[in-house]
Amino acid sequence: MTATRKKKSATKTVKGDQTKALILETALEMFRERGYDETTMRAIAQKAGVSLGNAYYYFSSKEYLIQAIYQRIHDDHLALAEPALEKHDTLKARLLTVMRLKIDILKPYHQFAGVLFKTAAHPQSPLNPFSDESDPVREASIQLFAKVIEGTKARIPKDLRAELPYLLWVYHMGIVLFWIHDPSPKHRRTYRLVNNTVELLDRMIHLASNPFMRPLRKQALRLVDELRDAAESLDDEEPSDVA
Repeated sequence: MTATRKKKSATKTVKGDQTKALILETALEMFRERGYDETTMRAIAQKAGVSLGNAYYYFSSKEYLIQAIYQRIHDDHLALAEPALEKHDTLKARLLTVMRLKIDILKPYHQFAGVLFKTAAHPQSPLNPFSDESDPVREASIQLFAKVIEGTKARIPKDLRAELPYLLWVYHMGIVLFWIHDPSPKHRRTYRLVNNTVELLDRMIHLASNPFMRPLRKQALRLVDELRDAAESLDDEEPSDVA
């Protein structure tokens, strides 16, 4: 490839990235203003000043726009969390760091999250964090919690260690749900909940290594498997025709 062709290709890529970002930002603004259901791809394209075909070229549906927003939030979280984790070696400090940073990253999306919740909370919605469509971001987030555990010196039983990244991800989704409904100034209640629950989780995880806790731990992990299987079964069901 000649230098001229390379330059044209690079310019085209940059322009494409800019157009994609413009469509995403426009969609986010309109979701906040109108709500998810009332916002159409045509309206997004018109406001962004691009053709409808161009909008569909980058995002084949509104669902893909939401997944792109999920991905952006995760990427921003990961960019801050990875260097921050290097400063700590205890489970409590590492988990606290990751959770606080998640709330920091989410702040600009608070109004949008409230608008989206009505749709995303439905078990069969492709926007649900537990859905098949959300699998890439969900798995990436679970891997971040795996890194939280890998860098700690805490004694964690092997069976619990295998399930802990997923369990911590579920815990963090519970915190996010609380944050969506948190009207307190600067989300102080959410930060306080993070502080208190991380303290409790740290104690419980350390307690789980006690040999006397083994039967209870095994029972709890079996329950986790059953709940996860149940969630996957619900996601596999055909959507109901009832509005």
